[in-house]
Amino acid sequence: MDTAHGQEAAPAAEDDRSSAADQAHSPQPEAPAAPAESAAGDVPSAASGRRVRRIGVLIAVATAIYALDVASKAIVAATMHYGQPINLLGPALKLDYTRNPGAAFSIGAAYTIIFTAIAVGVIVVILRLSRRLFSLPWAIALGLLLGGALGNLTDRLTRAPGIFRGWVVDFIELPHWPIFNLADSAICVGGALMVLLAFRGLHPDGTDERAVQQTQAHKAGQAPQERTEPGDETDGTTA
Repeated sequence: MDTAHGQEAAPAAEDDRSSAADQAHSPQPEAPAAPAESAAGDVPSAASGRRVRRIGVLIAVATAIYALDVASKAIVAATMHYGQPINLLGPALKLDYTRNPGAAFSIGAAYTIIFTAIAVGVIVVILRLSRRLFSLPWAIALGLLLGGALGNLTDRLTRAPGIFRGWVVDFIELPHWPIFNLADSAICVGGALMVLLAFRGLHPDGTDERAVQQTQAHKAGQAPQERTEPGDETDGTTA
């Protein structure tokens, strides 16, 4: 009886081992893949950095420009006198201390208060725009503009003849060019950079019109090829 029972159990054990081996070699179901849209949506934002706010860059550039402008004006006002220019590069570059009641390059000397209000408005607009600022070039351009506007506004508020009517300190003189300061230079450079970025199609929020147009053109160029592939295969088989 024991021998027969052992003989019957042996084939059963072999069957169990063979079924276990078959299960081990059989392909296991793969884990469901993550949706393509979520992966594609996360990669560009992390790789390109477009969704990273550039407020820090804006503040850093504006602070640097403002500090340089205020320090240079303080040094010029403390060490130089009217009508006594200092030649740095001969007639090509001079330091000539003067006071300007108008805007950049002595424009509109009779409208000091108006230019003060404009400077305040520009600062407010830049600060509001910084909440949606994701472009590094725009952060640099707006930082130059903000630092320059703050520098000249400080003169309007703190220098004679009175608050909101203060005359701005100018001291950089070039041949055939009105005397200006570092704040004026930053404003002009920032404004020119903003024009170039707008012409380039790059927006402060990081969107790039040229990149969008290239993507759409690429998709439009691929669509006809995908539709003609079945016909090409048919022509090849019939030939």
